[in-house]
Amino acid sequence: MARTSRRVKVGGVIRPPGDKSITHRALIVSALTHSSVSITGSLDSADARRTAVVLRQLGAEIDSFERGRAVQVRGRQWTAPSSTLDCGNSGTTARLMLGALAGHDFRARLTGDSSLRRRPMLRVTEPLAAMGASISDRDGDGMPIDIQGGKLRSISYESPVASAQVKSAILLAGLTGGVPVTVIEPVRSRDHTERLFKFLGFDIRVEGTTVRLHGATENWPQIASFDLTIPGDPSSAAFLVGAAVLAEHGELLIECVGVNPTRTGFLAVLQRMGAQVEQLNLREMAGEPVADLMVKSHPLTGTEIVADEIPSLIDEIPLLAALAARAHGETTFRSVGELRVKESDRLALITENLRAIGGTAEIQGEDLVVVGSRQPLRGRVETAGDHRLTMSFAVLGTTPASDIELSESESAGVSYPNFFSDLDRLFTDA
Repeated sequence: MARTSRRVKVGGVIRPPGDKSITHRALIVSALTHSSVSITGSLDSADARRTAVVLRQLGAEIDSFERGRAVQVRGRQWTAPSSTLDCGNSGTTARLMLGALAGHDFRARLTGDSSLRRRPMLRVTEPLAAMGASISDRDGDGMPIDIQGGKLRSISYESPVASAQVKSAILLAGLTGGVPVTVIEPVRSRDHTERLFKFLGFDIRVEGTTVRLHGATENWPQIASFDLTIPGDPSSAAFLVGAAVLAEHGELLIECVGVNPTRTGFLAVLQRMGAQVEQLNLREMAGEPVADLMVKSHPLTGTEIVADEIPSLIDEIPLLAALAARAHGETTFRSVGELRVKESDRLALITENLRAIGGTAEIQGEDLVVVGSRQPLRGRVETAGDHRLTMSFAVLGTTPASDIELSESESAGVSYPNFFSDLDRLFTDA
C-alpha cells in the first residue's frame, strides 16, 4: 500500500513520458511496413511493452525499450502466431490489433488479463466482421477472441460511440486489407491514427466527424524507412498539471506536451474552473501539435462538463473529479456511463472513493456530480489496479491536511512508470 503526503509549493521543469496512444499506433504501423523505423520518445510502460510483445509474435523485430534511446522497429510480412496473443491490461492493444489482423489471411487468438476480458469488444468486432473477417469469442462480447482475417470488403460505418479505438481498428483493417473505409462518429474522438496516416502519406481525409481512408498507398507496405518523434502524453501531463494547480504556491513548467485538440478538453475545462495554464513554444512533431505548459497554483470553481466534451477528456475524468473535490461549488460530468467499462468501473470507484475520504459525490443516471470542499480528505481508497485512479488520488493526497492511503501503487506503471518519483520532484518543500 502507498500513503500520500502533503506538499506545499511546486516549482521547476519536468517532462512527462511519451504519449501512450501514439506509441501503440507507431509500433503497430511500423511493424506493418517492410522497412526500418526509428521511434524516439516512445512510452516505456506495461501497455506499450505488451503491444511490442504481440507484434514480435507476428514476426516484427522490435528492440527492447531502454530509457533515453530510440526504439528500432523492422517490419515484415506478418505470419500466423504460434501461441495466443496476450494483450495484458491494454484495451488499445487488443482493439487495434484486431483491426490490423483483419487484413491478414491467418488465424490468431487474442486474450488479456481478467480486467481486459471483461471489457466490451463487440463495438470493434461487429464492423470488422461486416468487412469480412471471421471472428468468434467465448462470451459474446469479450475475450478471448479468435480472428481469421483475409480478403476484406469496403465499409461505411456509422459508429454508435465516439471511440478512437473503434475508428482506428477500422482504419487499420482498411489499410491492411487494401480497401476504402469510412467511419462516421457522433462526436469526433482523438485523431492520432488519422494524423499518423497523413504523416506517412496515406490518402486519408477528415470532414467533421467523418473519416475516409481510400485504401493503401501504391507502394504500401514497401514504404521508405522513416523516423518518428513522439511528444509527451497529455493524459500523463494532466496529473502534473493537477498537482501544480492544487499546490498552495508556485508554478511548474511541463515540457514537450502533445496538445492535439482532440486530447486537450482537460485543459479547456480546467481553465474554465479558474486554473492558470499557458501554452508556450507551440510546434509540431510527426503531424502532432506540441507545446510547453506553464502552470500556476490557483483555486478552482466547479463547472458543468457536457456530453460533447467527454471524448476529448475521457481519460482525465478521474483526475478532474479529484480536482472537483477541492473546487468551490458543484461540478457535473454529463453522460459518463462509458467509465463503467474502462480498466475498472471507474464511475462507481470514483464516487465510492471520494465518499470514503470525506468528499461528496453522487451518480445520477449517466451523470457524475462532485461537490467541492476545503475540509481535509482522509481515508483509504480502492484503486482496483486502475492506473488512472491510483494517480488521481495520489494527486489529491498532496493537498493540505490530507491523508489518503492507496490500496496499491504499482498500477501507475501501466502508463506512467516514474509517476511517484516525478510527483515528489514537483515540490520544492513539504
